[in-house]
Amino acid sequence: MNICVFLSAADLDERYTTPARDFANRLGKAGHTLVWGGSDSGLMKVVADGAEEAGGRLVGVSVEFLSAKARPAADEMVVAKDLAERKALLLAKSDAIVVMVGGTGTLDEATEVLELKKHGKHAKPVVILNTAGFYDGLKAQFARMDEEGFLPVPLADLVFFAEDGAAALEYLERAVSARG
Repeated sequence: MNICVFLSAADLDERYTTPARDFANRLGKAGHTLVWGGSDSGLMKVVADGAEEAGGRLVGVSVEFLSAKARPAADEMVVAKDLAERKALLLAKSDAIVVMVGGTGTLDEATEVLELKKHGKHAKPVVILNTAGFYDGLKAQFARMDEEGFLPVPLADLVFFAEDGAAALEYLERAVSARG
């Protein structure tokens, strides 16, 4: 399975790097491919290192203005002209999506993927990995949107919130095998 991971390229502390590396190791050991923003810095590097060390394949999609930070030894690296093309390529190259901790770019990627899923433009499973409760506020906001009728699709059909990498990967493997 090709698993797209949206996440920060910032240097973060162990409460975020340790769970990210754990998920990446699980991904690699299970024989999956990491599809990510291609950066060789910060949390993106942690995840790429973890997946590669565990035997996973690396498919990066960088963007022109960040290409100097792209991982030089990825199995495949594509450079998109802009962020919109990058998001489209990341989605096209993946079978499933995991959203890890990140800033506005990660949030933009997550909401676009969920909006496309809501409108039936893809049926790929989406997991938000809620490391250290990072997305508790977003989870509450989505629940309110669901309860108050803002989502034409039940929240449970759009996204799964996982508290750890094991639950995230288990959900993805089950969801992708159920799709056939």
